Amino acid sequence: MNRVSSVVRGALPHVLVLGLLLAAWTAVAASGIVSPAYLTPSPLEVWDAFVRANTYHPVGGGVDRVVRGEENYFLWEHLVVSLRRIGLSLAIALVIGVPLGLAMGYFRGFGRLVGPYVDFLRSIPPLAYIGFLIAWFGFYDTSKIWLLVLAAFPPIALATLNGVRGVREDHVNAALSLGATRRQTLLFVLGPATLPDIISGLRVAVGFAWTTVVAAELVNGLPGIGGLAYLSGTQNKIALSIACILVIGLTAVALDVVLRTLEKKLAPWRGKA
Repeated sequence: MNRVSSVVRGALPHVLVLGLLLAAWTAVAASGIVSPAYLTPSPLEVWDAFVRANTYHPVGGGVDRVVRGEENYFLWEHLVVSLRRIGLSLAIALVIGVPLGLAMGYFRGFGRLVGPYVDFLRSIPPLAYIGFLIAWFGFYDTSKIWLLVLAAFPPIALATLNGVRGVREDHVNAALSLGATRRQTLLFVLGPATLPDIISGLRVAVGFAWTTVVAAELVNGLPGIGGLAYLSGTQNKIALSIACILVIGLTAVALDVVLRTLEKKLAPWRGKA
């Protein structure tokens, strides 16, 4: 009983803040401050757009023609397609970023040579890549996935590099003195020691990937939650666009919770040293 009451007390401030935000939102939508009125849909209108995007519904005011969700896909299907693109891009970013970060940290000369280029890529807004990626790979998924890879791999590589630099040198020397090769030291000493930093870099990379998904799906992005958010905005379906934005944000929060849980499971020692 005490545990339930403590959970309720902990959740109450969040519920109150959410209620105040919804009330303020509803008041602004009803006040007519912004004209025309469709530019400020109420929370109920956004909810209706969300439900409509996940159901079969008639169009054109009649009952003869029924459409499936939005753009012939349910909203959750748009989300799944975007998650698949982001998942594949993050897998590629891990395959590139983790070995690169380990090598940059372990081989100092290599790190001094390659590090500035990784920093350079990190500083470029992913939107800047869209033009030549489309020219190279076309309008389909390949260009979108590589755009997300370019957004995700620098933080993974740099987080791995920082993790390697944080490993005590005597631990590495101890492994070498016991007969471990450089490759074994890299895989079995530095790899596990940098795991918390890799997961932290992955969390940052997921955030970058999600903030880039709308840009990645600007062209031929349907199905896709970012493409739907962009298209609905251009068609003045503001309620649907806001629903897509909320889904993108809530999904990002859920992914971060999953990654934090994974970090606690795989690296329970983090923060306890």
